[in-house]
Amino acid sequence: MNLLLSNDDGVHSPGLICLQKVLSEVAHIEVAAPDRDHSGASNALTLTRPLQVTRLPNGFMSIDGTPTDCVHLAIGDMFDTPFDRVVSGINTHANLGDDILYSGTVAAAVEGRLLKHPAIAVSLVNQGNWHYETAARVVLSLLTRGEPLAVPPRTVLNVNVPDVPWEELRGIQITRLGHRGRGELPHRVHCPRGRERLWIGAAGDEDDAGPGTDFHAVKEGYVSITPVKIDMTHYETFQNLSDWLAEGL
Repeated sequence: MNLLLSNDDGVHSPGLICLQKVLSEVAHIEVAAPDRDHSGASNALTLTRPLQVTRLPNGFMSIDGTPTDCVHLAIGDMFDTPFDRVVSGINTHANLGDDILYSGTVAAAVEGRLLKHPAIAVSLVNQGNWHYETAARVVLSLLTRGEPLAVPPRTVLNVNVPDVPWEELRGIQITRLGHRGRGELPHRVHCPRGRERLWIGAAGDEDDAGPGTDFHAVKEGYVSITPVKIDMTHYETFQNLSDWLAEGL
């Protein structure tokens, strides 16, 4: 198995390093990741300048761009060996519910899927215990099952793992995305020169987080796996819109 690993926390992230170490037991690994933290970058591509690629002493490829840049370059030009799958992570914190709209971790997986590679995004639901190896072992288990999962086109698996030792995981649940309430308002801060700045506030608390959601699964000690479809069309609204527009322009 040939795997491409990426993330949004940066090429030096302990989650990425742990994932590479564990998956190297079963696969040939190449790593292409941002040279710094790009959390919240979503699916941004860098179009206004060329990108610099640097091979680090550990063999990882460091790129001064976004997670999407990294996967796009890696699949398109950087490596001779074709990849079987893309794995993005291990993110340092959860990507639950609405988080996926902003997540660079999920975006890296989406870019891989758009480029015809099955893809997994994996995140640790961090409670300060930093059990990255648990999350890495979950991915290892998913990749080494007897029958590879046939994921539909334009669909990625969003995996969230409780921050507990492997032995304390209660199992796996297939979940839907929950939802958060409104996030904090921006914070007004001042730089050392007295100029006012606005700092984006924290994400909102859980809102829709009942049984069946990713929020509920991880809270109960289960690994959450949500198949995320890239097609965002709301088909159920077609008829209402057609009726509304029936008179034409």
